[in-house]
Amino acid sequence: MTATDPALTALAQSWCALSLLHGRIETHVERALQSGHGLSTREYSLLDVLSRQHDGEGGHLQMKQVADAVVLSQSATTRLVSRLEDRGLLSRYLCPTDRRGIYTDVTPAGKALLDEARPTNDTALREALDTAAQNPELAPLVQAVETLRTPA
Repeated sequence: MTATDPALTALAQSWCALSLLHGRIETHVERALQSGHGLSTREYSLLDVLSRQHDGEGGHLQMKQVADAVVLSQSATTRLVSRLEDRGLLSRYLCPTDRRGIYTDVTPAGKALLDEARPTNDTALREALDTAAQNPELAPLVQAVETLRTPA
């Protein structure tokens, strides 16, 4: 394959379309969350991921798992956790079985803000997908997103 190979060109165009869809969705959702709740999409995602933890086996996430779930580096995730902790939305505590481990939980204030922001996030996401579906280049990607299901 060469740099001018049609297969590579098509692949690059597809990648650009996917990147465009992601950017448009994120921008639309970010505006809605910021204006309605003072949250960024990353903050919302972090609160959402942490709110799904439970007390059972494997129920609490290590910082690396949280970072992977919100698609940030571990250091960026730690800084984000610190900012939300400073706002009273998260709290940290030592793992009861491994004193080296630190867990993070959503506080009642964080849970209340997340519950308030969730409909805004969902509505903005739906709006962004509906708008993108009107673009013939993006419509197949929107359809793919809508048919994806999270593994159980």
